[in-house]
Amino acid sequence: MTALLSADIVFGASMPKYYLPLGLQDPDPFKMFDKNKEMVVLNDKPWNIEAQAHLLDDKVTPNTAMFIRNNGLIPDDPDTASWTLAIDGESAKEQKSYTLQELKSKFKTHTYQLTLECGGNGRSEFDPPAKGNQWTIGAVSCAKWTGVRLRDVLEDVGVKPDAVYIGYHAADKHLSQNPDKEPISRGAPMAKAMQEETLLAFQMNGADIPLAHGYPLRLVAGGWPASVSGKWLNRISIRNKVHDGAKMESPSYRVPCNPVAPGEKVKDEDMCIIESMPVKSLITYPKSGAMLKEGQSLNIRGHAWAGELEVAQMEYSIDFGATWKDCPIERPANRLAWQHFSARINFPKKGYYEIWAKATDSQGVSQPMLLPAWNPKGYLNNACHRIAVKIG
Repeated sequence: MTALLSADIVFGASMPKYYLPLGLQDPDPFKMFDKNKEMVVLNDKPWNIEAQAHLLDDKVTPNTAMFIRNNGLIPDDPDTASWTLAIDGESAKEQKSYTLQELKSKFKTHTYQLTLECGGNGRSEFDPPAKGNQWTIGAVSCAKWTGVRLRDVLEDVGVKPDAVYIGYHAADKHLSQNPDKEPISRGAPMAKAMQEETLLAFQMNGADIPLAHGYPLRLVAGGWPASVSGKWLNRISIRNKVHDGAKMESPSYRVPCNPVAPGEKVKDEDMCIIESMPVKSLITYPKSGAMLKEGQSLNIRGHAWAGELEVAQMEYSIDFGATWKDCPIERPANRLAWQHFSARINFPKKGYYEIWAKATDSQGVSQPMLLPAWNPKGYLNNACHRIAVKIG
């Protein structure tokens, strides 16, 4: 609370239990989290905030445009001097604990630009509607993360041959304030945990991670649903089974194992855990609704990503997908970073146009022009992004 109020709470020890100070009862999230005022607040209990497409124009996402996805309450400003990360679990050869300084001094530091996207990004377009935060297109980011490889720490502890999964545990609090409940405790298979780019990160874009994004330590597993990248990390369990923490149970972060009709009920046992995110793209310039003079060309740009894969081809259409033109796309800064595209577009005459963007991954899978397969939780909407343009 002190961190969010930017001041010491005088007589804070006298506050009634669970009392929320007036200064936090109607907070300004843009000031509190250093966000652009064009960000969109979807929820404040817990905080969930998304960007708009044009705010994501930077090649490296700044904090001001980075979405916030929380399941519980942001912890109080941590005491980094006493912060520790414990490693335990059935498949850990021993239990160990590391201070932040020990992590930084004992293991080699690495920096990667990594794409993080909420599994529910685009949920607002599903019909019939799916429950949950009604994200549009702005629950995605690609910042530079600095930390130590999770693999190096796990190997220092020792991993038994029967290891299947890792699960994370964190300092955020359940909305009920029940200390025995975790708001979220997800994880990843050992293969993902041991990838070179999976980090225990303590810096974002060259500075300490902002509190809302996991300070002082978070897991970053690019290319998978951002729920895998646990914030405020204080413990990791090496499991001999699929992790069974909060939000690991079906249907959380799961889609039907086989396609289903819109609105159809799906049994929990017929839902499969989301792993690599699908191919997707976003036009970040210009802002939808741009107006140009007749004969004027338009330069567009944006980003594309494909989970564990690369984007092999980028195209755009100005005739509602009847024809497509290739669009130059750059290689990623590193594996699991998004890729940047740009194109110069000429329009044949006056009128209303829509520019559609379509990415194709390295296995030949393209974005659908409209909504992909429906699922009960509204996950993995990777339909083509579209902006409107009027030529007058």
